[in-house]
Amino acid sequence: MSKDKDLDKLSFEDALGELEKIVRTLESGAGDLKTSIDAYERGMTLKNFCEAKLKEAQGRIEKITLAADGTAKAEAFSLSE
Repeated sequence: MSKDKDLDKLSFEDALGELEKIVRTLESGAGDLKTSIDAYERGMTLKNFCEAKLKEAQGRIEKITLAADGTAKAEAFSLSE
């Protein structure tokens, strides 16, 4: 199975956990150069996957606000607010 294809089966939390493990391993300096490069590439794939999942989730979140007349309306959520 391709490493990229198995991303479809990962939850955000599982991908983030794997990414954190890779970062710890790379920071420790353990492993040879090829293993480190492979881990780095996998880490970048996981980082992109997690960013895409977060962006997808952000797009689904709506902020409920009250209009001046008291009616509720949904607006797109923005982290800058």
